[in-house]
Amino acid sequence: MTTTKRCYYEILEVTKTASAEEIKKAYRKKAIQYHPDKNPGDKKAEEKFKEAAEAYEVLSNEGKRSRYDRFGHAGVGGASGGYGGGGMTMEDIFSHFGDIFGESFGGSFTGGFSSYRGFDAGNSRTVNRGTDLRVKVRLTLKEIAAGVEKKIKVKKYVSCSQCKGSGAEDDKAFATCPTCKGRGQVIHTVSTILGKMQTASVCPSCYGEGRTITKKCPHCHGEGVRLDEEVISINIPAGVAEGMQLSMNGRGNAARHGGINGDLLIVIEEEMHPELIRDQQDIIYNLLLTFPQAAMGTTVEVPTLDGKAKIKIEPGTQPGKLLRLKNKGLPSINRYGTGDLLINIAVYIPENLTKEQQVVLSDMDSSSNFQPSTSTKERIFAKFRSEFE
Repeated sequence: MTTTKRCYYEILEVTKTASAEEIKKAYRKKAIQYHPDKNPGDKKAEEKFKEAAEAYEVLSNEGKRSRYDRFGHAGVGGASGGYGGGGMTMEDIFSHFGDIFGESFGGSFTGGFSSYRGFDAGNSRTVNRGTDLRVKVRLTLKEIAAGVEKKIKVKKYVSCSQCKGSGAEDDKAFATCPTCKGRGQVIHTVSTILGKMQTASVCPSCYGEGRTITKKCPHCHGEGVRLDEEVISINIPAGVAEGMQLSMNGRGNAARHGGINGDLLIVIEEEMHPELIRDQQDIIYNLLLTFPQAAMGTTVEVPTLDGKAKIKIEPGTQPGKLLRLKNKGLPSINRYGTGDLLINIAVYIPENLTKEQQVVLSDMDSSSNFQPSTSTKERIFAKFRSEFE
């Protein structure tokens, strides 16, 4: 079932013009209200806590906030069609919690809270996570307009097939970690503004796994992963834009000694079109007419994203006039409609004239038809002035 993500500004209860300090204060308020230690066992509070952290993670970053304001959740990795929504885990939140609020909010949360810092609820051991991979994909405007499937080859860490990612020669080549006694974590008690809190940090001896390897796998030398190449098929939705980042869950590097794969992050790059210019969802084409074409009118072909289109030029068409072909632009990634093809009229003035041509034009210039009327001057000046308003 598809769920609709809430607006980040609504989550933090701030306006779209809120300052960075206002956003930080709003997040602090939400974090205290829904903190897991104040709401033990409350799944709704936990979700609101993670929701607020995700909103802050985007709105506190100038670049991400700008993309979110323009494209919504899709601009920060929330596109549909097999891509991750950019949500944060409790491990992500506590990994930088102290950086956000300082020491007064609980000291250095190096390990986070015992049930959330990537620990397996069944045995309290950490769940390893592979690192993310970032790739750039270059798209033409035509590909952006229709959406496209791209196949890319990436070098990545995959789970060792010999030891199935454990890093050990066999199932017996393990020993219980003497430091944490198999728990994978060490517990600390700290004083915070919420009172006494227990925090858990990853065991420095076994790195949270609760056990150590006594005999390493000869194929991966105990790492549990090996470097390999993989061809990945990426379905990119229509309407993406330069700098937008999409993600594919679990298609990044495999985790050392088993666990959860990282994500594949896809950064969109646009190839420059030889004739068309993108302006958000609209496409702009600069149509250069000859003086006779503009004066007498004509029919011309203009390029579109899917071929050519014929348009009629009325007699007396002035430079700077804007013609519009509806729905010939790019679709919105949020499915809010399609942009237009905007055709800007420009007129080429000959740079070199023969003496005969100069005589002809001089005769034309003396004709009243070649002198703009007062209303024409006012109309052209009004359009020029509007460019500066």
